[in-house]
Amino acid sequence: MNMRNQWPVLPVVAGLASGLLTGCGTGSSDSGGTGSSVVMGMSDDVLATDPASGYDPGSWLLFDNVFQSLLSFPDGGTEPEPEAAKSCAFTDTSTKVYRCTLKDGLKFSNGDPLTSEDVKFSFDRMLKINDAAGPAIMFPMLDKVEAPDAKTVVFRLKVPDATFPSKIASGAGSIVDHTQYDGNKLRKDGKAVGSGPYKLDSYGDDKAVFSVNGNYKGNAKTKNSGVTLQFFHGKPSALKKALLDGRIDIAYRGLSAGDIAGIENADNSSKAEVVEGSSAEVQHLVFNMKDPVAGKLGVRKAIAYLLDRDALIKDVYQGTATPLYSIIPAGIAGHNTAFFDTYGASPSPAKAAAALRNEGITGKVKLTLWSTPSRYGPATDQELKAIAGQLNASGLFDADVKSVAFDQYEKDIAKGKYGVYVKGWVPDYPDADNFTAPFFGRGNVLSNHYSNSTITGTLIPRTAAESDRAATDNDYGRLQDIVADQLPVLPVWQAKQYAVTRQNVYGLEYCLDASTVFRFWELSKG
Repeated sequence: MNMRNQWPVLPVVAGLASGLLTGCGTGSSDSGGTGSSVVMGMSDDVLATDPASGYDPGSWLLFDNVFQSLLSFPDGGTEPEPEAAKSCAFTDTSTKVYRCTLKDGLKFSNGDPLTSEDVKFSFDRMLKINDAAGPAIMFPMLDKVEAPDAKTVVFRLKVPDATFPSKIASGAGSIVDHTQYDGNKLRKDGKAVGSGPYKLDSYGDDKAVFSVNGNYKGNAKTKNSGVTLQFFHGKPSALKKALLDGRIDIAYRGLSAGDIAGIENADNSSKAEVVEGSSAEVQHLVFNMKDPVAGKLGVRKAIAYLLDRDALIKDVYQGTATPLYSIIPAGIAGHNTAFFDTYGASPSPAKAAAALRNEGITGKVKLTLWSTPSRYGPATDQELKAIAGQLNASGLFDADVKSVAFDQYEKDIAKGKYGVYVKGWVPDYPDADNFTAPFFGRGNVLSNHYSNSTITGTLIPRTAAESDRAATDNDYGRLQDIVADQLPVLPVWQAKQYAVTRQNVYGLEYCLDASTVFRFWELSKG
């Protein structure tokens, strides 16, 4: 997720969102909901119920269903539309003043009215608390929020940002009841008061229970009477067994590639169905530009010439991902194939050897690839070992892999101890800005000592200020070409998305799209 100190939890499989789909769900919520309740399991945890914290996919799943934002992403869409707001627009040509008018009659789940005071409070609170595990870091451009009357909210930005509507449409834009939250500290009681389609009835170590919010007024039309979310704490085998035993209706975020393949290849007696789609989740190798080995361009180029993405997808991920040849994934406007164009798709030991010779390196390059065993899925260690094997098979490298628990991993990266390490990314919002500014802007999240003045001084500010997002393609193309040439990162794969359901559960195709919003209200059970 965007511009933060740590990266999100990636699923065991390469992701869980499907490609862009035409959708429904634009009516008003049924008070109390209809149909049966749905039980869903996932291997991720929900780390927070307070939207001023919790910058992980599990927490945002909760936020997207319990809280409203001024805007939201429609089913299958990447352009935000009014949700708690009746209308929103930039009021100046510089995209620095953004004004929203609230809908009439908005209420929180406890019956309190939702006004512009709550919106201002929510943003002011998030920025003041500035939690290290929270989304405040998404808003360095936000100068102040004004509430001139009960229905009007005005955001004044320090610098132009045409992607601001997408940012406030995400979980980071969640609106809380100002009478129920302390403006100076996080809520720690595991409760939540929002105005979204669902209310949180209970939250514990093993499950969270949601019921339909009868006070909700927005675009969602609920198709169930509630959702229970069971946590399997990084145990894909337990998640799979619960599904096949019929104890849960949906397995979301966490089945391994082998589990997916096994269920797809099984006969119908399993009563399970795989829902597949594309995703904007990505994974990269990151190079520490100050490392005595990885800091040499010739070494990085040699690795780029030797990486066999197709073999990784086949042997490690069993087809549950696709090769990635740019920092902006396919399906996101602005994507190009800069790494394919520069280094090709097939390994070239000859070109790798030439790159090392040009660096003055004649012997084998001793290199450690650093991994972490669970944060980006248990296949990550296997993937890094396969990459080391590819490098060593060329005769040009003596590479090994070391795997470190995530907490230590992040600390060591921040201290510059690793030369090559793996990172994954789940986008906050479906725009090329979210795949570039966090990685290559000032104060970027990679901790790899890379900076390029053209990117930070020209391309990122110019693309951020451009309200016509299609007009940014040339600048994003140039940015991707610079990164491919200088190699601070090496893209490896882009996720496909998977969830597995019992055969009488419907609506998942509307829950899984490039917005990364999982819509509880679309689920129904026959």
